[in-house]
Amino acid sequence: MPQIFNAFASQVKVNDETIEGLQSIEFAQAKNRQDIGAIGTDERIAVYFGLKLVTGRLRVASANATLDQLLQDNARFSITAALKHGDQARNLSFDDCYLDDKQFAMSAQGHGETVYAFTATRLREE
Repeated sequence: MPQIFNAFASQVKVNDETIEGLQSIEFAQAKNRQDIGAIGTDERIAVYFGLKLVTGRLRVASANATLDQLLQDNARFSITAALKHGDQARNLSFDDCYLDDKQFAMSAQGHGETVYAFTATRLREE
């Protein structure tokens, strides 16, 4: 049965501070993988896994002073996300995060949005 989470019931924090105006959180995990083939055959005989990369983006209505300061200071931080819907829940922890960049956009009839891109050393899911 799929887990469906609701943005209204979920909460995202940076260093235990709730991110006000958060519109979305997106993340990806990619593993560096190398196939090892046997001599004289075209089949894979083993797989070597290397570096794991965790990247993500926080989309915030207008801007966030805490995230702006973390970007300015090149400071390390953590992100925790409590995803919920009814009785279903999943907690995500992003460890040793750094902000990579910040993008701002505002349309003529909308409000401003800032997208903060981050990387993390690891992602833990509970």
